[in-house]
Amino acid sequence: MSNPPAFDATIVASDYTAPVDQLVLALKFGNRLALAPLFARKLRDAILREPAFAMPALLAAVPLSEKRLAERGFNQALEIAKPLARAIAIPLAPQLIERTRDTLMQAMLPTAERHRNIRHAFALPANAIKFVRGQHIGLVDDVLTTGETLNEIAATLKRHGAVRITNLVFARTPYK
Repeated sequence: MSNPPAFDATIVASDYTAPVDQLVLALKFGNRLALAPLFARKLRDAILREPAFAMPALLAAVPLSEKRLAERGFNQALEIAKPLARAIAIPLAPQLIERTRDTLMQAMLPTAERHRNIRHAFALPANAIKFVRGQHIGLVDDVLTTGETLNEIAATLKRHGAVRITNLVFARTPYK
């Protein structure tokens, strides 16, 4: 991202390196849903290690397209968000954000194409806007690579009045 990101902060539990990368892939593509509570606990621990962290008012998960959700059968970000919301006692809004179109998998694209791929891919349902205005939203995802997806969602939330967006991500690709 060449401009400052729309999100305000990011908390990460782990680097996306071996063996964590294999655990993420097992959850995401291997149907190993039992890993999601472990990821949530590690993310909770990372949050609690942040000394001056102001907790969000609401959690949301990065949504999948209807097609990808049908193929996979679950949203891995939402599966992490559910136990995380319980662990940190913050309400989870599973339908706060919707993906308006199917996009190519970001991991399959060169960095330069990721922004164009994800642009305008998210929206808020009309009934969700009242929950966003004036709020600090925690955005849960499994992996952060370039940040384009989280940035696009944060920009969408801020256009609808969110005052702060904190990404809560299980693993981040290390900077090169």
